[in-house]
Amino acid sequence: MRLILGSASPRRKELLAQLGIVPDAITPPDIDEDPKKGELPLPYCTRIAREKVMAVAAGPEDLVLCADTTVALGRRILGKPADAGQAAAFLTALGGRRHQVITAVALRLGEHVWERQSVSAVKMKRLSDAELNAYLAGGEWQGKAGAYGIQGAAGAFIPWISGSFTGIVGLPLAETSALLQAAGYPLWRVA
Repeated sequence: MRLILGSASPRRKELLAQLGIVPDAITPPDIDEDPKKGELPLPYCTRIAREKVMAVAAGPEDLVLCADTTVALGRRILGKPADAGQAAAFLTALGGRRHQVITAVALRLGEHVWERQSVSAVKMKRLSDAELNAYLAGGEWQGKAGAYGIQGAAGAFIPWISGSFTGIVGLPLAETSALLQAAGYPLWRVA
């Protein structure tokens, strides 16, 4: 049984390594990640994870693991910012408020798909102009939902979370290990 990670995220690969898992292949899917008109954050995130897992080519005995992480400010989806201006707008909107970080995980074996979601609450402090400009200049906001990654420099902006830290990073390990075990993938092997 081969495990294919359908993600270009180095963080997801690192998180799998915490479970002692090295994917047999890494094949990022190419799908349209734009939200549909009126789509709410949780259904959106779940749909994208499912579409990703279905878009990865795999044999009938291969497991395909995909995830999607979405930052939600109320009903608003804050995806990956297009530019530094949009990143600044996202970070300013998040400042001083609680928001949700949703990560949906999908695992496919043949035509069978297992899904789980992790929803965490996060509070980001209000950023000073100096903090915001320095963070934007560092470029860490690029390619990250909500324009930040808690595991990087933005961790200094997060005084409080409730939920799964690994889910906020991009792959909730409790949910992921449960899915892998449900599909018969051997975890916790004894050498």
